[in-house]
Order: sequence, then structure tokens, then C-alpha cells
Amino acid sequence: MGRTASSRTLIRSRRSTAAALTGAGVVAGIALLGFFPLVGFLAGATASTAGLVPFPAVSVSLVTLVGLLVTIALLAASATRRRAPAAWAFSATAVVVAVVVTAFPLIAVIVGSVERAGDLGSVVEQLVQRFGGQG
Repeated sequence: MGRTASSRTLIRSRRSTAAALTGAGVVAGIALLGFFPLVGFLAGATASTAGLVPFPAVSVSLVTLVGLLVTIALLAASATRRRAPAAWAFSATAVVVAVVVTAFPLIAVIVGSVERAGDLGSVVEQLVQRFGGQG
């Protein structure tokens, strides 16, 4: 009987490990296929427009760091659960956090651009001065 109880614990541990590894794989996919290309595109847009499209590098960096720490904690919690449903819940939450962190740079640039559009008159003046040759 002792052997059956230990094998049940082992199966639960394997299921929790599978949940954590699956979550880690999905989070890595989101980072590699979503976050990094998006941040690169937005930073490139900011550079190519001479700063007219704002890119809040500090806030994006902070959100990314906090999101990374939360995701690691959730995946670690997933790996150490005895019950598989709890492990899958932690892994799913880690994936949701990764999606939110991936969406944040886009939302931040949109909000910054909308604020910048309110200053449209001064932006047009800057463009005319910069590219029109008038100083």
C-alpha cells in the first residue's frame, strides 16, 4: 500500500511538472514570437520618426521585469503543486501575465501617440522646421 501512495504522488508530481513545462514553453513562445518582435518594431518606429512616435522605454522595461518575476513565480508554484488542476491554473495564469506584458508596449505607444496628437500643431511646426530647412 505504501508503494501505491508513493506512485500516486509521483504521478501528481509528473502532471505538475508537465503543466509547468507546458506553461514555460507557451510563455517562451509568446516572448520570442510576440514580445521581442513587437518591441523591436515599436522602437524602430520611434527611431525612424525622430521621436515623434513615443516609446516609453523605462515603463516598458519595468513592466517587463515585474512580469518576468511574476511569471517565474507562477511557473515555480505550478511545478511544486501536488494537485494537477492547481498546477494548470498557475501555468495558465503565467500565460495570461505573459500576454498582458506583451500587449503593454503597444498600449503605451498608442496612449503616448494620442497624447502627442493633441499637440499636433507643434508637431507640424517641428516637421516643417526640421525638413523645411528653416531654423
